[in-house]
Amino acid sequence: MLKKYFGTDGIRGRVNQTKINGEMFFRFGLAVGTYFKNQKKLKQTAIIAKDTRLSGYTLEPALVSGLASAGMHVYTLGPLPTNGLAMLTKKMRANMGIMITASHNPFYDNGLKLFGPDGLKLSDKIEKRIEKLIDFKILKNLSEPKILGRVKRLEDANDRYIKILKSNFPKNFNLKGMKIAIDCANGAGYKSGPKLLKSLGAKVYHIGTNPNGFNINDNCGSTFPNRIKQLVKKHKANIGISLDGDADRIIISDEKAKIIDGDQILAMLAKRWKRKKILKGGVIGTLMSNYGLQNYLKDQKIKFIRANVGDRYVKEKMQKNNFNLGGEQSGHIILGKFATTGDGLLVALEVLFSMRKGKRASELFGTFDSTPQILENVKVKDKSVIETKKCRNAIKKSEKLIKKQGRMLVRKSGTEPKIRIMGESSNIKLLKRCISIVKRSIN
Repeated sequence: MLKKYFGTDGIRGRVNQTKINGEMFFRFGLAVGTYFKNQKKLKQTAIIAKDTRLSGYTLEPALVSGLASAGMHVYTLGPLPTNGLAMLTKKMRANMGIMITASHNPFYDNGLKLFGPDGLKLSDKIEKRIEKLIDFKILKNLSEPKILGRVKRLEDANDRYIKILKSNFPKNFNLKGMKIAIDCANGAGYKSGPKLLKSLGAKVYHIGTNPNGFNINDNCGSTFPNRIKQLVKKHKANIGISLDGDADRIIISDEKAKIIDGDQILAMLAKRWKRKKILKGGVIGTLMSNYGLQNYLKDQKIKFIRANVGDRYVKEKMQKNNFNLGGEQSGHIILGKFATTGDGLLVALEVLFSMRKGKRASELFGTFDSTPQILENVKVKDKSVIETKKCRNAIKKSEKLIKKQGRMLVRKSGTEPKIRIMGESSNIKLLKRCISIVKRSIN
C-alpha cells in the first residue's frame, strides 16, 4: 500500500498547502505522539529541532501543540543539524526526535523527518501506522487535561551535539594550522559548523551563516558547490566543506578547488577504513551511485550493494548486511561506526582526521574516474506521468539503445514534484540522445 503523507525521507511539500500547514502539523504531532505514547518503557518525551525557514515559526508551535495534546512532554532545541537531533534523541532516551526541515529544498518548502528512540529514521511499517492515526478524528486521540504534556526549551543543544561529535576522536585531535572554508547553506548547521571547527583550532572562513528565513539553500550550500570553490580559492584554504539546509549532506572542495561528491568521499573512506581494519562488510550505495565507484570498490575487493535512493534505505541495507559505511552521491554519508543517519559535520571531521599528518585533500580523493553521468530533473504537475504508455515506451527504447554501453535510471522524486532522469555512459552522444528520448515523453 502506498503511503499517503510520507515520502522517501519523511514528509515534505509547499508551505501552507495540503500537507504542510498548521492544522496538519497539529495532526502529525497528535498522531505520532499517540503512537509513541503507547510504546512502553519510554519516557513519554519528544524532542524537536528545525532548520532556519521562516515557516518553522508557524509549524513548530502546531506540532508542539499536537504532541502535548497527546500527552507527550516536549523539548524544543531550535536550529540544529538533523544528526544532532538523532544523536540527542538517543542520548536523552526520548521516545522520538522530530526535525522540521525540507533539507536541500528552497525556503518555501518545509517538512518533517522522524526518528525513533534508537536515533534511526522510522520504517515504512511504522510510518503507515502513524498515517492511520493522522486521519483519525482528533477527539479520539486527545489526552485528559491531567495528563497533557509539558513543553521546555533546551538552549544548549548545539553544544551537546558538538561534544558528542568530538568524543568520537582522540582528545589530542586538533586542526591547528589548518585553513578551512565552510558553507553552511544558511541552514541548520550555521551555528555548530563554524563553532566546531574553531573549537578544534582551525582558521575558519564561513559563508551561509546569516539565515533570514528565506535564504536557506539560496545559491549556496551543497547544491551550489561553486560557492565553496570560490571561498577556497579566495582564502587559499586547505579544504572546503559545503553543507545542505539541514546539514546531513556534505560536498567537499579540495585545496585546488576541485569538487568532491559523495561517491568520491565513500571511495576514500572505504579504502582508508579497510586499511585500518575498521570497515565492516563493505559499502552500501544507491541506484544513483556512479558505476565508476562500483568498479573501483570491486578492484579494491570491497563489497558493494545498491539500495533504493534515500539515506533511510541505505541505513536499512547497512543494518541488514551488517555494513558500517554507506551513502549517496549527493553527499548523504552514514558512518555507521558513529551515527545512525547522514551527518555532514561528522564526515568532515573524519576527512580532516585523515589529513591531520599534513596530507592534502587532493591526495586523499580522486581515487577513481567517474563514469560520465547526466542527471535531468523534470518538473511535473503529476508524477504519475512516468507510468503512462508513452513514457514507459520511451524508457524501454532508451534502455535498449544504451545497453552494454551504460545504464538509464528514471524515477519519481520522493521529495519534490519532479521526475529524475539519470544516465551513465562513456558515449556522451548516445547518453544525451537517450536522456532526450525520455525527457520528450514527459514534457
